[in-house]
Amino acid sequence: MSKTIYIVDTGIANLASVQAAVNRLGSNPALTRDVEVVEQCPYLILPGVGSFGVGMQSLRTYNLIDALQARIERDLPTLVICLGMQMLCRESEESPGVSGLGVIDASITRFQSPRIPQIGWNNVSSTQPDFFESGYAYFANSYRLAESPSGWNCAIADYAGPFVAALQRGNIVACQFHPEISGAFGTSLLRKWATLKPQEVLPC
Repeated sequence: MSKTIYIVDTGIANLASVQAAVNRLGSNPALTRDVEVVEQCPYLILPGVGSFGVGMQSLRTYNLIDALQARIERDLPTLVICLGMQMLCRESEESPGVSGLGVIDASITRFQSPRIPQIGWNNVSSTQPDFFESGYAYFANSYRLAESPSGWNCAIADYAGPFVAALQRGNIVACQFHPEISGAFGTSLLRKWATLKPQEVLPC
């Protein structure tokens, strides 16, 4: 029996591409805004496209902030994509005064480049190959996490200087790039995440 992977329906993401990627894994995608499901389900993806402030407002609207923080604290398998990764942080230059999820005690900053956003393929290099491989992934972002936070396995990319392309700590994986549209490289990462074993799984 194939597993169900829940996808948070934030209203600010290309859910079709994420659903298609889950299907390619042989799993069943299910959209949700249910607080209990978000907090307790075995596998959850938080995608995101758009601005930091709008993304956090969406999570507040659906009362999902506490649920997301609780599941990450319990290390239930969670994958966050693009804006989702930025929202893990404390704050962002993009939306002054707006608090993020605070899982990572860091601020998101704007690329110091005349060419933004970064759109297209970029090389991802694993600095600690315990989890990540090196390869090419698809990015679409104007803001980034400049330095790897303590306690996280990190992969980096370079665009007007190095920045964090992906992070992993336990069952939590965060990608600044879009693994769902990053070909074989992205599918490999999604498959690896989807085989992580939650230490604590509650029915939902």
